[in-house]
Amino acid sequence: MSPRHAAVVTLWRRDAFHALLSLLAVVGVTAAYFSWLGVTDATVAALSYLLIVLVTAAASRLWVALTTSAVSALALNFFFLPPVGTLNIDEVQDWVAFLSFIAVSVVASHLSSVAHGRERELRRLFDFSRDALRDDGTSPLQALVRSLSERYKFAYAAVCLPVNTAFECHEAGAIELRPSDADLRRQIDGASGEALLRLAPDIAVARHGQRDPLWLVTLRHGDDALGVLAVAGRRLELTTLNALASVVAMAIERIRLVDERERAEVSRRSVEIKSALLSSLSHDLRTPVTAIAMAVDNLALPSLSPAERAAQGRTALAGVNRLTHLFENILEMAQIDAGGVTPVARWVHVGEILQAATTQVEDALQKHRFEVIDHTHGHSVRVDPRLLATALAHLLENAAQYSPPGSTIGVSFECVPERLSITVEDEGCGVHPDDAPHVFERFFRGSPATRRGSGTGMGLAIVQGLVTALNGRVWLEPRVPIGTRFTILVPARTRWATT
Repeated sequence: MSPRHAAVVTLWRRDAFHALLSLLAVVGVTAAYFSWLGVTDATVAALSYLLIVLVTAAASRLWVALTTSAVSALALNFFFLPPVGTLNIDEVQDWVAFLSFIAVSVVASHLSSVAHGRERELRRLFDFSRDALRDDGTSPLQALVRSLSERYKFAYAAVCLPVNTAFECHEAGAIELRPSDADLRRQIDGASGEALLRLAPDIAVARHGQRDPLWLVTLRHGDDALGVLAVAGRRLELTTLNALASVVAMAIERIRLVDERERAEVSRRSVEIKSALLSSLSHDLRTPVTAIAMAVDNLALPSLSPAERAAQGRTALAGVNRLTHLFENILEMAQIDAGGVTPVARWVHVGEILQAATTQVEDALQKHRFEVIDHTHGHSVRVDPRLLATALAHLLENAAQYSPPGSTIGVSFECVPERLSITVEDEGCGVHPDDAPHVFERFFRGSPATRRGSGTGMGLAIVQGLVTALNGRVWLEPRVPIGTRFTILVPARTRWATT
């Protein structure tokens, strides 16, 4: 059973229960007055029946109230209006009382039904307004139109927005029905003030043998016409349609403001990234280039001894390596941004990953003690060793860069259910709590890094990009008593290593 069919069945069951209670109340009042209390005054009985009708009308739908009203009228006629015991009425005044009772009952039932209907419409409008503010990750306009169609049970609903000389329509509903651009243009050009609604008589929807027209409502924000709301398949009051149009117009304006804010944020972020990149590159390029230039100039001096000449060669080579590493970081970041990082998993031992990582940063690790703890117990893991080794190399380089010479850098591997955990610990100055949420942002450099005056702030961003490509995650936490602990957790199947 569909949710909609189940809701209808529940509603009819509730109405049937209310009808049964109302009829029992009429029978109870009749028995009490006629048999036990000996009440013969028709006015007292009519007021009692009318109270039952009003309570029923307030709690149930119109048909339940009308049924209760009809049964109450028959009981009033048969038991209290002379001649008692028949459905005949002899006196004119009794006819007046009887007809007045019926009229009051029907009017009260109708007013209660109208009030219930307005309450339901207000609830629908509130729910739709809440939907208009919700962001479910899909196209906002399409989600808005779909919510409108579902909430109000429209056979067709569309929001049509002008694009150059034509209209772009976002549609929903059980049927396909698109108004012409000429109709939409006439609606926008002809609507002013309160004239927001126009019936398109040449377009109709066939439903249950009837033809419901397509209603066009101009969507306005202030004095500006944003577009046209088109609905069909259900009749609504003019005030309800205007209220819907107002909610839709506000939702459209909100969507536009959100888009503009996101574009402004992207533009601002782009400017910040470019500025940070230029600043970092200008510094990190200048230092090795200057060192290379000085070393090459010194190599031309005839007075240099062979040892001094070799030292200048090593200085130039170190500068070249630094430049190479910088450009490798730039290429890795570009690949991550372009979505060009594709994992290729294979069975490896964690020792292979560690060796590949330490080879990349062996110069940075020379001044530190290096400890390795392997809790994998000889298992092989199925991961992409290239991406994981690169991510680990950046963490090791980061640890070496911000730890004092002679301190210990530790790496541990552990297999957890369907995961591989890699932890890198250092004895450095740690990360300030204010900087912790931003350390994986590109070009971000915390206060300790700023004081050192070197680095581009790309290393940890590259780590996060590579780990994300592996469907894993990376995080940091302070290490007691000093230092920082970085943990990588990636999906990985395990098996006993084969020899």
